[in-house]
Amino acid sequence: MHHDIRSTLFGALAAAGILGLAAGAQAQTIELKMSTFLPPPHGANTDFYPWWRDELAKRTGGKVKLTLFPAGSAFGQLEPQFDQARDGAVDISHGLTSQPRGRFPRTSIMDVPFLAKTADGMSRTLWALFDKYLAEEYKGVKVLALHAHNGGLIHTRDREIKVADDLKGLRVRAPSAAVTEMLKYLGADAVALPAPAIYENMQKGVIGGFVMPWDPIYSFKLQEVTKYHLSAGTYTVSFFVVMNQRKYDSLPADVKKAIDETTGQSLVNRFGPWWDAWDAKGREVAEKAGNRINQLSDAEREDWRRKLQPMIDAYLSSVEKQGVANAREIYAEAQKLAQQFEKK
Repeated sequence: MHHDIRSTLFGALAAAGILGLAAGAQAQTIELKMSTFLPPPHGANTDFYPWWRDELAKRTGGKVKLTLFPAGSAFGQLEPQFDQARDGAVDISHGLTSQPRGRFPRTSIMDVPFLAKTADGMSRTLWALFDKYLAEEYKGVKVLALHAHNGGLIHTRDREIKVADDLKGLRVRAPSAAVTEMLKYLGADAVALPAPAIYENMQKGVIGGFVMPWDPIYSFKLQEVTKYHLSAGTYTVSFFVVMNQRKYDSLPADVKKAIDETTGQSLVNRFGPWWDAWDAKGREVAEKAGNRINQLSDAEREDWRRKLQPMIDAYLSSVEKQGVANAREIYAEAQKLAQQFEKK
């Protein structure tokens, strides 16, 4: 009898022990919610996110589970990205520094036309400027990376653009305040439209062109409503990857270490090669569609920049008025760094 009770008791305890272990394992999984405004097929969500999810899982022995909420999900709106990470609605967000406009005046200096040509050069420039010049705009979050896309092109439907004057009178969709100023200065009619609305507005002829890098051509099938592409390295815009500071502070040491080792400079350095691959898809569909691609030489690009110098000065003055006293110093430093990084 004693033997039976003992074995039953032992069995029950063992089962409880196993259950206890299972509960412990359950409790140890740390789910991190990550949001982005980019649509699911965008390269950031097919390359950056899965790479980082797998890397964090691998380095923490499966403890960390990173879950993505892209465009179309509850956390996929463009404008709230920064706030929802800062306030803890999500743990990490991947957003655009140009939205909402006026939110990051220091970082917006990077949107000035003809500053950098490549995602690699501009991403490294942003990160090199961060500690000294940009950090104060990101209070309340842990900044994991700042990066940029490759230089944007001028895409048009009926009018081929080769020189700056060709833009006169054309209605063109602009992605940021700086590009809006550039287009206005060159005599174009700049309009703000969300990216998904470009296709229909191009198709109907409401707009005659738009300024963007190559990659959305693929994501939004815009080669179908475009005939001409001027590869000018016109501008870049900046993105942030930020984390809720309290969430980061609450994590175990090994998880913090895994985040630290996969972000910062090492993550910033990945965006150039990634963006080149994403852009290649957009260029490829434009070529397949038989569209014409024109390329500005460095000398022609410098002509455009010189022509735009008064507009650039006015833009920097407007940033000074937003309380950034050293806007010109930041711009000069960014020019110097972008040239260094793009020579490499």
